[in-house]
Amino acid sequence: MLLSVAIIARDEERHIGAALASIGNLAAEIVVLLDPRTRDRTAEICAQAGARVVEAMFESFPAQRNRALAECRGEWVLFLDADERVTPNLQHEIRQLLQGQSSHVGYWIPRFNRYWGRALRGGGWYPDYQLRLLQRSKAQYDTTRLVHELVILDGSEGQLTQHLEHINIESWAELREKQQRYAQAEAATLYRNGVRVKPQNYILQPLRAIWRRYITWGGYRDGWLGMLLALVLGWYEFKMYLALAKHGA
Repeated sequence: MLLSVAIIARDEERHIGAALASIGNLAAEIVVLLDPRTRDRTAEICAQAGARVVEAMFESFPAQRNRALAECRGEWVLFLDADERVTPNLQHEIRQLLQGQSSHVGYWIPRFNRYWGRALRGGGWYPDYQLRLLQRSKAQYDTTRLVHELVILDGSEGQLTQHLEHINIESWAELREKQQRYAQAEAATLYRNGVRVKPQNYILQPLRAIWRRYITWGGYRDGWLGMLLALVLGWYEFKMYLALAKHGA
């Protein structure tokens, strides 16, 4: 068995059917790690698509990904989120890669991020490389990194050219919920690593985040939406430092 696709999910009936359909016949198996607190039809949709559903209480993203690596049987694992899609060109590129002799044990994949249906080009949202195609026996996730997970590879990394598509945000409520969750997780990670709040952090770090998103990373290329997202990310940088201060209180 050459390739497994692994998906971590909870209450994902809105997205997961399209994610599974985008895989096509690329993988020999699909493993879905499903949080048992799920209250919708995610498990049913996955089973109908031929996926193997494994119940696993969510601890953290890196812990779940390590559990998925242990559950998969393929030599290679492609991690896919429920709100992501494998493009036909990416399917073809992965298939060609695995039919040959790979010189790397992990591959970064460029990703389009769609906000309200629009694929962004600036602000750090593109090409947004994700280290997702992994030789299973050579990869492990750092469990101290609670958000934006870090893969530790026993070997070298390569880069693919074709894309994942990420249906990132479709509503303001979703944006608020996601950024609040990231701010809390990032604060916990920083506190665990010995970082403490300094008074200037509340002003300088949000301003830095806005400048980086809009100017350094070219968010201006996405017009008003680029500016809006830069401001939102600056606000949640501020919220992250508030959360970090509460950890130390």
